[in-house]
Amino acid sequence: MSFAHPIWLFLLVLVPIFGAVAILIARLRGKRWKVFVADRLRGALLQRTSALPHWLSLVFLLLSLGLMIIAVAGPRGDAGTSSEKIMGRNVLFALDLSRSMRVSDVKPDRLAQAKVLIYEMMDAMPNDRMGLIGFAGNPYLFAPLTIDHGAVRETVEQLDETWIPSGGSDIVAALKLSIETLKKTGIRNNALVLISDGEKHDGRLDEVLREAEQSGVYIFTVGVGTEEGDFVPHEEFPDNKFRDKDGQPIISRLHPEVLKAIAEETKGRFAVAGSGVDIPALARSAMSDLDQFELKGREKKVVVEFYQWMLGPALFCLLVSILAATRWRPIATRAAIAATVAASVPAANAVSPEGARSALMEGRSSEAMSEFESLAKSAKRPEDAARFRLGEASSAYREKDFKKATDAYSGALLSDDPAVERHAHLGLGNALFHQGWQSLSNGEPYPDPPPADLETFDAMVREELQKWIQSEPPEAGETESFSRFDHLVVNWVDAVRHFDSALKLDPSDVDARQNRALAVKYLGRLKELLKEESDSAKQSIPQEPQQGEGGESPDQEGEGDPKEKGKPKEGDQGKEGDQGDKKDQGKGSEGEPKDEGSGGEKDKPKDGEGKEGEKPKKPSKAKPDETPRDRALRILGENQDVQKGPLAPGRNEFMRPEKDW
Repeated sequence: MSFAHPIWLFLLVLVPIFGAVAILIARLRGKRWKVFVADRLRGALLQRTSALPHWLSLVFLLLSLGLMIIAVAGPRGDAGTSSEKIMGRNVLFALDLSRSMRVSDVKPDRLAQAKVLIYEMMDAMPNDRMGLIGFAGNPYLFAPLTIDHGAVRETVEQLDETWIPSGGSDIVAALKLSIETLKKTGIRNNALVLISDGEKHDGRLDEVLREAEQSGVYIFTVGVGTEEGDFVPHEEFPDNKFRDKDGQPIISRLHPEVLKAIAEETKGRFAVAGSGVDIPALARSAMSDLDQFELKGREKKVVVEFYQWMLGPALFCLLVSILAATRWRPIATRAAIAATVAASVPAANAVSPEGARSALMEGRSSEAMSEFESLAKSAKRPEDAARFRLGEASSAYREKDFKKATDAYSGALLSDDPAVERHAHLGLGNALFHQGWQSLSNGEPYPDPPPADLETFDAMVREELQKWIQSEPPEAGETESFSRFDHLVVNWVDAVRHFDSALKLDPSDVDARQNRALAVKYLGRLKELLKEESDSAKQSIPQEPQQGEGGESPDQEGEGDPKEKGKPKEGDQGKEGDQGDKKDQGKGSEGEPKDEGSGGEKDKPKDGEGKEGEKPKKPSKAKPDETPRDRALRILGENQDVQKGPLAPGRNEFMRPEKDW
């Protein structure tokens, strides 16, 4: 036998000291009575009692003290070792370690924010096996997949951009190494969390993504940084700014296009760190459908505690000591007083499962919710707590408190009973659907009875889209309308997942099937409305006025030579659909196209018109079988630099230099 805290055993010295002090005090007290009362009067003035109960009380008190000291020291025995058995998944982190991750457009810098994100995801998924790959110009496996999160965390703390000698940001090579590492586990479904600021890539990315999809690797991408970006730091350059071969400081910006494409191709998710989204919760929700498998945890030493064998006798000895030292004569009086006081205090109404169920059946949802919550907190068995959480969720759902209902339904998912788990998935899907609706309708509940058509939904979506278009972009973060659509889509997609889980447990569940169809119907309609608005926005983008299209300008009398006005041009067919082409191909008096594409001298710019030193652009000629709308979109694409606007003073686009850092 050993002791967990052997230093407490030194207190055993107090036991004989207290005994000696008690004997000394008893002797001194006897001597004081002898001095105070004469021997012949002592029998008449003092009532003598037996000293045995007092000495017996002292012995048991000292024995109780010694046993308590031994119990506090923690006596224990060794019962061998055991291995933990847990259910988890494989989650591999791929962290960008290029020099651009030291850009401080997010505080303190991109790499520090990425490390914090990894810590949060490790805390959110404690039972999953995790590993770490760092990449820049080349990828390296720094931490293999392990259940020991402490070792992975220690590796992440030490990482910086100097760990990889070759510069750059080769995402394709990192994905290849990650997929090979996950395939070696023998598990079909695995998760890869790619954290980077994005980078231009070659055509090999499509091939790698196909391999990831075939291998069952779901990629969750996280972008760090901002699209405005900042200068790339480097201590070897003046003012700590990395410069290109021309001596200009290089700016690094977040490129979310590559990260979005990777996530979409592998059915994963994309998020931007620092955008207000709970990324660990989003990742845990996205990975909830991955297959779990049994993991062998760390071996630990099994220790048998013996403190209770000391604490029990110590309490018994303390009770005997109290009883031996008690004067029993006033006990009856004290008991009568205690009974009177107890009778005057009304008995408190205890919360019971039957009372909570009755409150729920009778429509007292608020009271039932409070009682079920108390029962869940005081439940000793996890299964009972999960069932009480289901009752709490049902009460909150009836009270239209869908946020509280979502939390309670999530707790009910911990039940081992398939029926309880199915009801929890169904209720969680319904609550998420209502939360999505309220995020779009400014808190208004879903109509009861449900609308027969989608007119109400269309009106709310179009109204919110108009607010989004007309609102000024904030200095930081996203607009309120964007957040509403984001919450709507996330909640409804998660609702469909929970309906699928309920149908997996019970394929005959009609409610789950109908509610899933309704959620999918609304999501499909939302996609159509967003596409309509996108097409409308493209058509409403102002274009450069083209000579020969849209009629005559105020300063012109017409197109082409006045003598040939109204005559069909050479090669024209005279069809209505070709009018745009005929106008673009105006000819002079000789029948040949003008250099400027205009119809006469009045169409040429005069001296002093336009920007100083700027030549007028030649309009693009129409192609065969090209409609006017297609030609307008093509011209818009050729002049897309007009839409982007000028660069900020002193800034260049972030391009890879000839010599990578």
